[in-house]
Amino acid sequence: MSERKLDSELAAYRDMLKPPAEFRDGFGWSTVTGVVFCGLVMLPASIYLGLMTGGSMGSAATWVTLILFNEIARRALVELSPQRLVTLLRAASIVMGGGPMGELVYRAYLVNSEPVRDAGLRGAFPAWYAPAADSAAIAGRQLMHSDWLMPIVLVAFVAVIGLVKRYTLGYFFFRLTSDIEKLPYPLAPVQAQGAMALAEADQGDVTAAAKSLGKPGAAMRGSERWRQFSLGAMLGIVFGVIQVGVPAISGLFLDQPIFLIPQPFLDLTTLTEGILPATPTGIAIDVGVILLGFVLPFWAVVGTFAAIVLTMILNPVLQKAGVLTGWQPGMDTVNTGFANDVDFWLSFGVGAGLGIAAISFGATFKDLVAFGRAWRARRAERKPGERVYAGSPPKGRGDYPLWIALVGYCLAAAATVGLAYYLLPNQSSLLPFLIIFAFVYSPFLSYVNARLLGIAGQEVDIPFVRETAFMVSGARGVEVWLAPMPVENFGQDAQAFRVSELCGVRFWSLLKTDLVAIPILFALSFVFWSFIWKANAIPSPAFPAAQVAWEMRAKRDALILSSTLVGEGAEASSMADSEFMRAIKPPVIGAGFGVTVGMYGALSAMGLPVLFVYGMVRGLGQFPHLMVLEIIGALLGRYWLARWLGADRFRRMAPTLLAGYFTGVGLIGMAAIAIRLVTEAAAGSPL
Repeated sequence: MSERKLDSELAAYRDMLKPPAEFRDGFGWSTVTGVVFCGLVMLPASIYLGLMTGGSMGSAATWVTLILFNEIARRALVELSPQRLVTLLRAASIVMGGGPMGELVYRAYLVNSEPVRDAGLRGAFPAWYAPAADSAAIAGRQLMHSDWLMPIVLVAFVAVIGLVKRYTLGYFFFRLTSDIEKLPYPLAPVQAQGAMALAEADQGDVTAAAKSLGKPGAAMRGSERWRQFSLGAMLGIVFGVIQVGVPAISGLFLDQPIFLIPQPFLDLTTLTEGILPATPTGIAIDVGVILLGFVLPFWAVVGTFAAIVLTMILNPVLQKAGVLTGWQPGMDTVNTGFANDVDFWLSFGVGAGLGIAAISFGATFKDLVAFGRAWRARRAERKPGERVYAGSPPKGRGDYPLWIALVGYCLAAAATVGLAYYLLPNQSSLLPFLIIFAFVYSPFLSYVNARLLGIAGQEVDIPFVRETAFMVSGARGVEVWLAPMPVENFGQDAQAFRVSELCGVRFWSLLKTDLVAIPILFALSFVFWSFIWKANAIPSPAFPAAQVAWEMRAKRDALILSSTLVGEGAEASSMADSEFMRAIKPPVIGAGFGVTVGMYGALSAMGLPVLFVYGMVRGLGQFPHLMVLEIIGALLGRYWLARWLGADRFRRMAPTLLAGYFTGVGLIGMAAIAIRLVTEAAAGSPL
């Protein structure tokens, strides 16, 4: 097979980690303990931080767990293998997702939200999605209520089916793209090297610790990685006190919390509307965004920044030309962004997505043709009895026959189709589309994405596939948008298997970890979301990030949901007459497609990195609030720190520094929610 020519930036990530010579089981009691620790200590802080600032301490919390358990083991003179640490990292990352109950709390907000009432959707939601708007479960902010039973059971069932699909179709395409096609997966080492580097650095420290029993912490003090992590943690603690601590504590004693820094961002839209009409402006004041710029691929950040600057130039031009008619002076970021989406950027984004899909499918087809030619050439040159592409998995990796993967996926896909059909008894015209989605579209999209991740570290999606199916089938009602549809992409799961392979972890360790972590996540997510929701309405002034994000999401959801709504006693109107379809403008879609394909061709001809091209295409129409500090971080990292410290050393250091920072912020968040827990418990005490 001919060698693939990779972008120079991707090539720098490609060989950061080599596959090991042997594979080991990484699951053990340390994994179970790590899951419980993250769930009890880190999960509530992560939820609270996300609602207040819009940030997440997910990666930081996983690193805290990893380092804490590693240090405890070292002081006990017990060596945790790299595979144990990597599996522990995966277990912690599963729990730190926030859990599924946050989505249920959002549904409780959605069914009573102003956008839903304005769209005439109040009372239109089925009981398997959320309780009725006037239910005691919503009025009393209670997850522990019988009205939530059906939604929770449905979420759990979908989670189980999704787990089966990940370990069947995701595994199948990993075997196909990695073992047979030998794609490099250039960004997989980025995900793998953190835990592996920590483990390899600390393996020799057990012996050193045994020799320095009279000098506690000597080995830890000598670790460069620990110093980097500690530096980030101190930055996070200092900034976290200002960003999270003061608002959280002041909110316990005052009607409105005190925010020393505007959360989730400083909105400048109304101040700049005279110069930049119809343009959302603002800045997120967060040191973590600068550190994030250190970690993200440089050219992807530059491409996104260039696209956002272009968007800020285009919006006033479009407003003056009479395209952005929905904008009115005085609108803030959320309302300006939503109005612009309806008038232009939603349609342009659809066209851009189709353009990216066309480019990606074209590249995939071209590469498959080249692979076929190489296969035929090798077949002609092979010796008698020799296989062209053996694709045999390494011994001890935890593989199983591919036919089992295909059968398992087909059963899981059939269960998804059956569930959707059961939930939509009056939508029989959708059945052919459900079957096509499950058995044709999702496998095709997953394979294309697995190949793109394997070659360029990028993903692609085809926009408005469900919407097209609903229009063609004539589906009606709100429930068609809410039922679980088998429109899925498992390309990332193929890359996850490659990451585990690079770490030397047996695949069965991953399955055992998921089987333990997911039930614990469900239980603890239920407990903590119940408490936080009961203590304060979500969204509310206590959670400014949720106020912004949930309002924007509710507006978009109401726009889409109302497109198939048919009122009682009304004629079944055409979907084309809905507000949603009026926001879809074919000429703008065509323009988005043409601009994307043309921009890709021009930038590629100029020899710019592929990450710049993807970053620019995906950045069109996005908010600029994060990009100012992010581009500052990218420039500082590229042109100062990388030169000062050395490119390889800086690339290894940046993720550790970022993890330390979010850990520091998370510690403040954990302290804040602990104080709130004690305060609420004391307030409810009869004494």
